[in-house]
Amino acid sequence: MRSLLLRCSVGYFLQSCGAFPAFRHKRVTQAAVHQLYLQKNMHYLTEERGRPNSHDYRIYFKTSEGKYISPFHDIPLFAGTELENDIPAKKTKKSHTEVLYNMVVEVPRWSNAKMEIATKEPLNPIKQDVKKGKLRYVANIFPHKGYIWNYGALPQTWEDPNHTDKNTACCGDNDPIDVCDIGSQVCHPGQVIQVKVLGILAMIDEGETDWKVIAINSEDPDAENLNSLEDVRKSRPGHLEATVEWFKKYKVPDGKPENTFGFGGKFQEKDFAVEIIQSTHEYWRALVLKQSASGDIECKNVSCCESPFKCSDEKASAVVQSAPAFNSGLPVSPDVDKWHFV
Repeated sequence: MRSLLLRCSVGYFLQSCGAFPAFRHKRVTQAAVHQLYLQKNMHYLTEERGRPNSHDYRIYFKTSEGKYISPFHDIPLFAGTELENDIPAKKTKKSHTEVLYNMVVEVPRWSNAKMEIATKEPLNPIKQDVKKGKLRYVANIFPHKGYIWNYGALPQTWEDPNHTDKNTACCGDNDPIDVCDIGSQVCHPGQVIQVKVLGILAMIDEGETDWKVIAINSEDPDAENLNSLEDVRKSRPGHLEATVEWFKKYKVPDGKPENTFGFGGKFQEKDFAVEIIQSTHEYWRALVLKQSASGDIECKNVSCCESPFKCSDEKASAVVQSAPAFNSGLPVSPDVDKWHFV
């Protein structure tokens, strides 16, 4: 079943490569197909709708050919898949010896607007979170300004709220698994980058398991030298400690208690992180195959061939066209820049 899902996803991207007639000939080499697939797989476009800093602002995703997709369901978890006789092998794109994952950037470093994949909307665009009718901005907890990393999610993962994690004794938070990119580049919302996983933190948010993957952009100048949490501690002293402190206190200015953590707030190493990612990938697969209760999660996709939620390109386009046209953004309250000492 896994092969069927992956094969259809690959086929979707290859089918969209009509400009490359070599795909229609069996003589094309595996290496050539692999190279062109990666070329397509790694480039995504975004389309803004509505007004920035408003309730109706959305960022939709599409392929380089302009076909609309869901960043939650249609962007592969792995940064690339090698093909064997047109069927994806288990090998994935690597940087030296590291498997790379696609990361959908939701919030750029140093910014405050809490942007997130809209899991309950068709095609799952990025939108700004809303609490009690108001747009949500994270507070500046001194000495930090907004988020202290590029923050986002791994596509094709899901923290199942019906599953109690054996490590935390808490259920999943019903979202894709979160990622903190500690690279030096400041990304933009909707950017898809390839990251190398370094470790993971088990945050408990209001009684739910909310894993935080620590990773680095594979294009970062330091990526080659950062291969473990110990490497991070040596080259960036205090950064991991600041990450725990940030997640512990970031809701306090909103009147909420400090967050707690599994494992006593200690980061778990890369191998453990990969196991958690794989388990959330399996939960996602059950979700899109309707083997798990989806609740209010929107599973509409265009590339998962065995999924009962798969839709046509025309229906996907209709979702985006029904959204308000892009317009100039609204002003942001100066209170967003306020310092909080907690």
